[in-house]
Amino acid sequence: MATKTVRLRIRRQANPQAKPYWEDFELVWKRGMNVISAMMEIATNPVTRAGKATTPITYDSNCLEEVCGSCAMLINGRARMACSALVDKLEQPIRLEPFSKFPVVRDLAVDRNVIFENLKAVKAWIPVDGTYDLGAGPRVSAREQEEAYPISRCISCCCCMEACPQFNDKTGFVGAATIAQVKLFNTHPTGRMQKHERLAALMGDGGIQECGYAQNCVEVCPKDIPLTRAIADVGGDVMKQALVEFFRG
Repeated sequence: MATKTVRLRIRRQANPQAKPYWEDFELVWKRGMNVISAMMEIATNPVTRAGKATTPITYDSNCLEEVCGSCAMLINGRARMACSALVDKLEQPIRLEPFSKFPVVRDLAVDRNVIFENLKAVKAWIPVDGTYDLGAGPRVSAREQEEAYPISRCISCCCCMEACPQFNDKTGFVGAATIAQVKLFNTHPTGRMQKHERLAALMGDGGIQECGYAQNCVEVCPKDIPLTRAIADVGGDVMKQALVEFFRG
């Protein structure tokens, strides 16, 4: 009986300036194998399908349970998490590529710093005045908690940004994840104090007006976050604030 194998075709790049190239690998199949475990197998024996010695694949990974968001990449052309991508459910050869809209660091690892810069731009946090005990915070009803929880599940994987046709160098669009966080913090009783600043940050270049509502973000989000609903809600708030400022003006 022939040994069952897994074939992978991986796009590699030694550094940001190097020319990308492809390498093919063939591994012995194991039950429950995912993309990350396949690359771990390559690391223990970095030899291509043609028998040529090579180097282990560089990629980002941490939790291995779809929580940290670091192992996002293009798998068979789709943005998704490598830790939850089971080999048995993927068409072979499995094609692995780095995200196309982020600077490549090496192989499958990319620089996703832009999402953190975008989150800083919209003040996606709740400021704390000092390090002393502020006492109990405002009560949040069960209904409000249930509404906020789905958005709070964002893991900053950037899958939504990779899949978005509007997210590119020309538009500077902040992306669905950042807009959803504006929704999250603007609905929090304490975070609401900075609501005006967050909405103002989405009125300029790369703001919410850049969204074409393609809904690709919802299709690829690994945490099933209601991104389009969040975008619609924030868009309405931005429009209301813009109208108020216009007539005051």
